[in-house]
Order: sequence, then structure tokens, then C-alpha cells
Amino acid sequence: MVDVANVVVIATVAVFLNYLLRRQGRLLETVSGVAEVVQRAVLPDPPTQLGSLRIAARYAAAHTDARIGGDLYVVQDTPYGVRLIIADVRGKGLKAVAAVAIMVGAFRVVADTEADLNEMVSCLEGVLERGLQRRGWEVERWEGFITAVIAEIRPDDRTVRLINRGHPSPLLLHESTVQTLGLAEPDLPLGIGSLWECRSLAETVTVRQGSTLLFMTDGVTEARDRSGEFYDPLTRLSGVGFASPDDLVETLLRDVNRHTGRRRSRQDDTAVLAVTLDRNTHSDEVKADI
Repeated sequence: MVDVANVVVIATVAVFLNYLLRRQGRLLETVSGVAEVVQRAVLPDPPTQLGSLRIAARYAAAHTDARIGGDLYVVQDTPYGVRLIIADVRGKGLKAVAAVAIMVGAFRVVADTEADLNEMVSCLEGVLERGLQRRGWEVERWEGFITAVIAEIRPDDRTVRLINRGHPSPLLLHESTVQTLGLAEPDLPLGIGSLWECRSLAETVTVRQGSTLLFMTDGVTEARDRSGEFYDPLTRLSGVGFASPDDLVETLLRDVNRHTGRRRSRQDDTAVLAVTLDRNTHSDEVKADI
């Protein structure tokens, strides 16, 4: 009788634990699905082609099970050319996601309505500050900033206008050469611009057809190996050719994983955006007016 009772108890406990595990699995699946829907709603994938521009983008959360975070990118065709933003919200969690939603929504509106790129960025900053204040985040006013690069690409005359608000510099790749588009006048991140009244203006770069602009967040530039050495995309990508922007993005992310030795987990969210100007009959040299 004791043996029978033990078997019954063990079987009952096993069935109950199996029920709990199944229930937990269903809950996790539901939460994961909701998070994926939120991610796609807040940060939809950019188009892969806009006119003569080919586009590739990837988002990798700090942890592989996470679907949303504080990095963002938007690419939009506007009356003034193709405009894009890549940005990194300070912090994590729901507040970071809310700031991403504010910035993405604001960008989609002002990119179509503001003819001047400098005025467009000023409008973005104003919307961000008002949005954070409405949510009662005054305590974090000087900490809830967003680093960003905003660009305007005009494929017809092959010019790119850039504004950098405290973000890692984009790279310009052509064939196997890589150069940093470090602007002459860096500026404060969005959200804390009022600390410094003097705003830097957009700077212009003219590029050859077939060149690729590579934008990234600090999940790439601050990735460290076991000895603490930072990942340097300028040196790691030099001398390497890429068949497409997708190939470039995938190669970069794989190389970052090799550098860090942490394939399943990252210390920070990572967003990468590559834009290639398709080749045509022109063969102008790269020249920068910065």
C-alpha cells in the first residue's frame, strides 16, 4: 500500500508539474508574440528598395529572447529625397520603447513636411522633449536623451546631407575602401540640445554610385572582446568587398559576434542600417565638402 501511495503521489506531482510547464510555455509564447507585434508596429522593417537605393537593416536586442529595445531606424521616401534616422535611446525597458515610439512617429511626420533638414531635426527635438514631459518624466529630463544620425539622400545628384547628434559616425564604403564620415561639427544628443544654444548645421557629402553608407548604433562600436578591446568597424571592414547591403550587414554582425565571443547575448542593443547607391554610367570620384 505504501508503494502504491508513493506511485500515486509521484504521478500526481508529475502531472501537476507538467501542467505548470505547459501553462508557462503558453504564456511565454503569448508574451513573445505580443512583443514581436509591438516591435513590428513601433519599428517596422524599412523598404529594401527606394528608387536607385538598396537598403538593408537588422535589429538585435541585447538578449536573444528580447524583441524590443531602445535602438531605432526609419527610412522614408519624401518630397526632399530619401530621409533616414538611426538612433539610440538612453536606457532600456518600457520608457526606452516609449521614447522610440515618440521618435519614430515624429520622424515620419516631419520628414514629409519640413523642407530644411536642420529645421526638421529641430522639430524632432521639440516633439521629443514635449512627449517626455507629458509622460511625467521630468526627473530624467537631462538623462532621457537620444543619440542619432539623420541623413537626407538625393540619388539624382549623389549628395548626402548629414546631421550627427552625439551618435557613432557612419561609414562610407566603396569597393574595398572604407572611410569614416566624421562631421566637422558634432552636436549634443536629442533631448538635451537646450544645454547648448548653438546648433550645428547639416554637412554635405557627394558619393560615387555603387557606394554604401553604413549606419550603426554603439552596440557595434562598443562591443568588446575578452581583453576589453573595442570593435573597430573601420579596420575590420577595410579590404573586404560586399555583394549587397544585406551581405554587408550580415557580415558585420557575424564579425561582431566573433569579436565578442558572446553569440547568445550582447551587452547592448544593436541596430545596423546599410544604404547602397546603385551603379549607373557615372563614375565621379568621392568628394566631401566637410
